[in-house]
Amino acid sequence: MNELHEGPLAPISSHAAPQKLSRRDERRLRRRRRKRGEEILGWFLVPLILLGIYWGVTAGFEFFGTTPGTVWDQLMQVKAMMEKGK
Repeated sequence: MNELHEGPLAPISSHAAPQKLSRRDERRLRRRRRKRGEEILGWFLVPLILLGIYWGVTAGFEFFGTTPGTVWDQLMQVKAMMEKGK
């Protein structure tokens, strides 16, 4: 008993073309991709912006030759003088 099937192979049925998305589905897909892209971009940009602000404030203090502690002390002195003036 020979169970081998010799002969031409049966043609593979071709898959039907995927159904085209409706405009609403395309818009929903674009919106989802945009939100994901904005989220990824935010994870990179927010730390860079905060680091830039820190460097800017530090450079400003160095430019004026002072420190944050000195500026805070002077602000507290001004506050105390304003309270005495009342």
